Amino acid sequence: MPKQEGAPTAIVAVGGGKQYRVAAGDRILVDRIDAAAGAELKLDKVLLLIDGDEFIVGTPLIKDQVVTAKVINHPRGPKIDMIRYKSKKHVRVHRGARADLTAIEILTVGGKGRGDHKDKADKPAKSEKPKAAVAEKETTDGA
Repeated sequence: MPKQEGAPTAIVAVGGGKQYRVAAGDRILVDRIDAAAGAELKLDKVLLLIDGDEFIVGTPLIKDQVVTAKVINHPRGPKIDMIRYKSKKHVRVHRGARADLTAIEILTVGGKGRGDHKDKADKPAKSEKPKAAVAEKETTDGA
């Protein structure tokens, strides 16, 4: 579960009204969503947004707030066996089911993403002195 001090977190409603607390970088399993693997989703049913000490509560939704996510794959849940048995009546019914799920990764919450996902190319390169210039400076200072 995400901490309040860190990245912004939100509570979003996905699919059949199930609610999830998410932060950028989280991976969650939700009911099957009709989207291809690798596609980006915009989850616009944001119920609550927490950014540091700031709380925004929707009535029932927050307008103009979007959580973006990426579909990872479409796994199936564990098998659930349903057995009905009545003794001395020859009633034995066995049924099984597996839930169809979608694994998604949260990219941004309310327009803010994780700091670790930024490209390192965006940062300006540190200026390094050539080794020859450093060696000349040391010999002139010491002599």
